[in-house]
Amino acid sequence: MNLGVNIAGVQFENPVMEASGTFGSGVEFSEFVDLNKLGAVVTKGVANVPWPGNPTPRIAETYGGMLNAIGLQNPGVEVFCKRDIPFLKKFNTKIIVNVCGKTVEDYLEVVERLSDEPIDMMEINISCPNVKEGGIAFGQDPKCVEAITKAVKAKAKQPVIMKLSPNVADITVMAKAAEAGGTDALSLINTITGMKIDIHKQTFAIANKTGGMSGPAVKPVAVRMVYQVANAVSVPIIGMGGIMNGDDAMEFILAGATAVSVGTANFMNPTATMDVLSGIENYMRMHNVEDINQLIGIVK
Repeated sequence: MNLGVNIAGVQFENPVMEASGTFGSGVEFSEFVDLNKLGAVVTKGVANVPWPGNPTPRIAETYGGMLNAIGLQNPGVEVFCKRDIPFLKKFNTKIIVNVCGKTVEDYLEVVERLSDEPIDMMEINISCPNVKEGGIAFGQDPKCVEAITKAVKAKAKQPVIMKLSPNVADITVMAKAAEAGGTDALSLINTITGMKIDIHKQTFAIANKTGGMSGPAVKPVAVRMVYQVANAVSVPIIGMGGIMNGDDAMEFILAGATAVSVGTANFMNPTATMDVLSGIENYMRMHNVEDINQLIGIVK
């Protein structure tokens, strides 16, 4: 049985990875999951300088998922390069570094700093608020998406994945803009903006007022967007959004995703990624499919 997939010239042992921000940089989860069995480890967002994140409380449970407003807390790229990359290099898995920033220059600083590091790909989180444009996310303006993609591609030595925000009127417009900018792959979806109010305290459940909603409740939206994007662009897609098991993952693959990321499920089940992988294998056995690539995007 072949589970190997290729994204932008990078060969993955299998199509299962975890979503940025739900797995740290692998250290915490290495007690529960054999990282060698993951197609890739996707790191938490890395910025050019340390980010403290948002005030607490910054997580709230919702029906079928959760809200988070962590604010991309991270120790900065220097600490990441010294501490996390050497740890991940101990494992036979691909390393995808998620990059965040508040200006185009912030992103480029991280991309250049990572250029000679032994990583496999970079995932550019364009759901960050663009401080120079009054806080609208980079990923909500197609001109901005194309421009930042072009700028990153001009500096990057590794293949680039642009991570798309679902908080837009038409996801395919953003996908085409990233493709026009030269992206090697796309990942989607990032979280959907939501809010929860604590009716007993009569205030917002998280200090930031709004947060990113993830978990099973967003999956139908995510599958729809992956399908639309797969039929609008020619670059490979990493699909994510509410994947809890192998059946969920197969929806994304059949819709057109070459690989899948498991996010919120990790918080309630530390071995969720392994369960998804074995679920995909079971599905292939059940349907007598020898090669996962035969299933990508076959639902039209």
